[in-house]
Order: sequence, then structure tokens, then C-alpha cells
Amino acid sequence: MQNVYFNHDGNVDDLVSLLLLLQMPEVNLTGVGVVGADSYVEPAVSASRKIIDLFGNPDHPLTVATSNSRPVHQFPQNWRLSAYAFDNFPVLNERGTVTTPAAKLPAHLDMIEKLQQTPGKTTLVMTGPLTDLARALALDPTISDKIDKLYWMGGTMNNQGNVGEPDQDGTMEWNAFWDPEAVKTVWDSNLDIEMIGLESTDQIPLTAERRQHWASLRRFPAMELIGYGYALVMAFEADSTYYLWDVLTTMTSRYPEIVTTKQVQSDVLTTGHGAGRTFITPAGRPITLVTQVDKAQFYAHFDTLAKAATRNFD
Repeated sequence: MQNVYFNHDGNVDDLVSLLLLLQMPEVNLTGVGVVGADSYVEPAVSASRKIIDLFGNPDHPLTVATSNSRPVHQFPQNWRLSAYAFDNFPVLNERGTVTTPAAKLPAHLDMIEKLQQTPGKTTLVMTGPLTDLARALALDPTISDKIDKLYWMGGTMNNQGNVGEPDQDGTMEWNAFWDPEAVKTVWDSNLDIEMIGLESTDQIPLTAERRQHWASLRRFPAMELIGYGYALVMAFEADSTYYLWDVLTTMTSRYPEIVTTKQVQSDVLTTGHGAGRTFITPAGRPITLVTQVDKAQFYAHFDTLAKAATRNFD
């Protein structure tokens, strides 16, 4: 059984990742933390709790922790609004009550508690900024001994970022740009890191064909929710392409055969117009970089998990 702690930043792809993670066989999800980066934290936490209510295992109680971490550079407001609409989907609000509790501790402290209290080691899956982990390591460096591996959706090693903000050079990815110092803190740790950056996530675009495929499977409750969720990002797609960044990361943590990787030496820039840039350098620390995606296997696992999800209140 694989212990997993999931820390996400609340947009559609994160919430779909949570739904699929709840269906994964041989995964013991120990906790969930949410940071208000590519979302607003309150609706993102609320939607996470409702997804667990509807599609989680009633015999395996979970809590959802709210992060109080703050950005160095905040995501664009129009990207962050999706969490409000997702949280208000009727399918998540049919009962009118929420059973899954909010965690008592903020997310970085909840992470420490769950890591220390869980027997054995835990895999960290993080699909947003690394701030909560950096803060946790600063408070309790011994948690590194409890972490089997970190799977992080963030960064890029090809200098082709997705940030188009003033006074930056376009070489960084948003989750790294949100808090460059946090990325550096994690890079300076002894954690085993697998980075799912833009060079791999760009291979999984959200296409009209994929939307139609989900629509054809709307008889499955989770697939219908997934289809509605990704419909929210149409406004985003008017400006740029939406990719299944976070789902790829989450799936890779359980099904490593869907990706090809290589070992690289890398570091993080924390200052100047390139702050947040992850880059390959002989003087850097070793990480595992995902380079290629087996799209057929990825989508096969996606469909299997989504079809297997049953509503708890039917």
C-alpha cells in the first residue's frame, strides 16, 4: 500500500486529480492540503471536501487542510475564479451538508503531522507551489526521513515558461514563480524529487476531441463532473492552451510506466527577472525529470479510474 499526501492549489485540474486519486487501488491517501495559488483557497477547500464526501471511501476518513501560505507572485485573478464555480456545482451540493471535516492545523503543519503519524514513508504529490513543504521542512527537517519521494508539477528545464508578467523573462513556470525561494529550499533538501514540468505536461493538451470523449461517457457520475469542471476553463483557453498538468503528475505517482524520465543536475534561480527559473547545470542537485508521456496509457488509466468512481449517496 502506497501512502500519499496530496497538496494542491485548487484549480480544476487539481480537483480532478483529487477525484482520481481517491479511486486509485493500493493508495492510502493520508491527507489533503490546499493552497490558494491557482485558486481562492476557501472554495477550493470546500470543493475538495465535497469531492471526498461524494467519491471517497466512507470507511477511510480524511480531513482537508487550508494553507495560510502567501505568494511572492500571485496567479492572475481570472484563472483563480474557477474554484468558486466548481464548488457550486449541483452534483456536489445535492445533500446540502458537508461531512469531510476541515483539518484543525494549517496545511504546512498538517503535512508535518500526517507525515510523522503515518507508519512508514509517504509519497508527496504536489500540484501547486512548494511553499507548504518548504515551511514544513524549516520547522521540522526530520520529515525528510518520512518522505519516500516528491512528485511535483512545476518548473521547466527548457527555458520556455508559461508566465507572461511584467519584469520577468518568460523562462519560468507559474508554480515555481509563485514562490521561487520555496523551490530553492526544497531543492536544497535531500528529498528524492521527480519533476513533472512543462516539457512533459505540454504533451497532454485539453482538446475538443477529449471533451467530446468525456461527454460520450457522462453516464458515469465522475466523468460528468470532470466534463463540467473542464468546461470552466474555456475562458482560459481563449488566451492560451489548457493542459492536464496536475492529472499527469498525480497519475505518474501511481503509474510510473506512463512516462519516460531522465536524471539531470539542476538548480533554481530566486532573484531577478528570471526568478523561479529551474535550469540544468553540472553544479546542481540531481532530480528525476519527466521527458515523455505515453498518452495511450495515460488516458486508459484516466478512463478506468473515472469510470470506477461511484457516488456515495445514490
